[in-house]
Amino acid sequence: MNLIPSDLSDLPHVREHNWLNHKLIKLFLLDCLLRCDISGVLVDIGCGQKPYRTLFASHVSQHIGIDLEDSRHGMSQVDVIGTAYNTNLPDAVCDVVLCTEVLEHLERPVDAVHEMNRILKPDGVLILTVPFIWPVHEQPRDFYRYSEYGLKFIFESANFEIVEIRPLTGYIVTFAQMTVYYLRRFHRGRILRTVGRLVNFGLQSAAYWLNSYDQSTEYTNLYGVIACKR
Repeated sequence: MNLIPSDLSDLPHVREHNWLNHKLIKLFLLDCLLRCDISGVLVDIGCGQKPYRTLFASHVSQHIGIDLEDSRHGMSQVDVIGTAYNTNLPDAVCDVVLCTEVLEHLERPVDAVHEMNRILKPDGVLILTVPFIWPVHEQPRDFYRYSEYGLKFIFESANFEIVEIRPLTGYIVTFAQMTVYYLRRFHRGRILRTVGRLVNFGLQSAAYWLNSYDQSTEYTNLYGVIACKR
């Protein structure tokens, strides 16, 4: 029994306990495709398994994945070995930079955002998602959480023009997703594991449908950023 919505089947990094956040990230990226001029060369920083390759495939001519040589997500989709601070790419080489759920793992985020600016062509588009309220993960490389104002300061200091900083969730999604993560520690034995999986799916499903009515964005667990190189 697979308790992940079918429309997320193309995302290899999605799990039963976190599909809610990934669904909202995917919806944000789909909206970016509608609103922004997404074309040409896309550089995916911290690409992992390139989960959004299919999403962008019909819009871009090339999707270049950048990741560490010892990436915990594997190397099968990595095109260029590099870091967020040094992508090993020339200046002004791409039209779009994509960076999802990476900035919190960087001890020098300002340097990384300057590197994103360097590799973008003038008027190039940056699309980024990052958590605000989220458990510690991928220890020990988990350094920061970002508010709207911290993101605005970082990106404007790196010569980006902010198009939008959007809270993708409110309190309901944040509460539901945190509860699901907490309940996982009690999934012991076949019966508790089965009940827990059903409860997790129900919580995430209810929170997803209620999210559009929830205006408590000060409790968001996730921001989406769109910016342009000045």
